[in-house]
Amino acid sequence: MAQDPTSGAFTGLKSPEPSLPASWYFDEAQYQQELNAIWYRNWVYLGRASSWPDNGSFRTYTLGTQPILVVRDSHGALRAYYNTCRHRGALLCSEPSGTFANKSITCPYHAWSYRLSGELARIPSSGREHYIDMEHTALYPIALTEWRGFVYANLSHVKGAVANHFNGNAQTLQHWPLEDLIVGHRTKKILRCNWKIFWENYNECLHCPSVHPALSQLVPIYKRGIMEERDDPNWATHTATTEPLYKGGLRAGAATWSVDGQSLGHEFAELTSEERRIGYHYMTSLPSHYLVAHVDHVRSTRLLPLGPETTELEIEWLFPRATLADPAVDIANVWAFSEQVMTEDAAVCELNQAGLHARVHHAGMLMPEEYDVFRLHAWLKAELSRP
Repeated sequence: MAQDPTSGAFTGLKSPEPSLPASWYFDEAQYQQELNAIWYRNWVYLGRASSWPDNGSFRTYTLGTQPILVVRDSHGALRAYYNTCRHRGALLCSEPSGTFANKSITCPYHAWSYRLSGELARIPSSGREHYIDMEHTALYPIALTEWRGFVYANLSHVKGAVANHFNGNAQTLQHWPLEDLIVGHRTKKILRCNWKIFWENYNECLHCPSVHPALSQLVPIYKRGIMEERDDPNWATHTATTEPLYKGGLRAGAATWSVDGQSLGHEFAELTSEERRIGYHYMTSLPSHYLVAHVDHVRSTRLLPLGPETTELEIEWLFPRATLADPAVDIANVWAFSEQVMTEDAAVCELNQAGLHARVHHAGMLMPEEYDVFRLHAWLKAELSRP
């Protein structure tokens, strides 16, 4: 068995590794294979539970080709269905969000009506309900779960708990009160690139010095094109230093990711001194979601594939209630900084996508610093080969 090229005290790749085939980023057949093997079989993040504030609140989504409807039922429980009428398959709801009147879901085509719990309630066919079995014509259900205020759907019904699908330990953010946080700002971006390109960019910082000058000033180790202390093959020569340039964490005097590096206040009370020193903590749930937690806020980013060369991002900045209620706090100090970083990432992701169409380019190569891109590719290949 070949040795893992990411193993050892130095985390970088120890041998040259090829990137994925260029065609995997734009080929329609490859895209459909990934929808079936990955997006339709894993937990996909949809939104915060607070996005459905009332009984009857709904939101609709399209995952690949699959229409999804999520509604809070008459008892306050969240439910997910295929957004498809059992009569002849019409789309039940075309609006992105809203509230169902009369606490029922009525097909706009032939007016079949369903309870929020999914059961067929009535058909307007001259009272001929006896023509069909009302008990076996409920809406098609989709598995739905909530983890600490985040709502996920799974089209396969066969995967384990969401908490088992985060990289590392789901307890990484145990000191952050995720359930209680409120969305203070939200933005959407449409990227002209394949969904894998965004994840590759997320998984390396080789691009940081040239693409993210402000971020690299805030996080000094990023100026070196690496993410962690042991990404440097000579890391052992710096074991005695506490400098962020070598150890990671925020620059001296900074407390969070913001325009000026200063915290908004109302910081999370349960954080350890080490969590405060580092200042940023990641949790990733492939293929759709990652979180970055800071001392005063948490950023949530969701991906949805819109096509082989198009990806939708939805970014939410989550804050304590006290922050949003404080008139002295300007949360733009936080979200404007991260939005600039995301804008920079979007631009280079689109450059990456455009260049892959060169007829002579069949595959690239990974540098030692891109070990997490290698791991991403290994995960992808394993998912595609899973029965």
